[in-house]
Amino acid sequence: MNIYDKANELARAIKESSEVADINSAMKLVDADPESKRMLDNFRQGQMELQQRMMSGEMPPPEEMEKMEKLFEVLNLNLGIRRLFDAERRLSVVIEDVNKIITESLSQLYGDGQ
Repeated sequence: MNIYDKANELARAIKESSEVADINSAMKLVDADPESKRMLDNFRQGQMELQQRMMSGEMPPPEEMEKMEKLFEVLNLNLGIRRLFDAERRLSVVIEDVNKIITESLSQLYGDGQ
């Protein structure tokens, strides 16, 4: 068995999953509405900037984090964007589950306690 072949098979399965289809469908809805697209793009840009700052060791002020949380809540009122966020969350769960399965399969290498 070739691990890379299996990894590519898994990648294809994920690409063909209902979770990815749901994301694509939701993105089409958001893209069709210029105001929704603009709001989502602005949110994603702010999210990326915050993540980059945090990765460089800078902790953003609580007000800024609160502002992003409120913006997220506002975006969730938009049905298309909420549908996209829900679909992304479901795909994230699948990826986390796959990662957990792989990690647990190797637990005997380091003992069950780790």
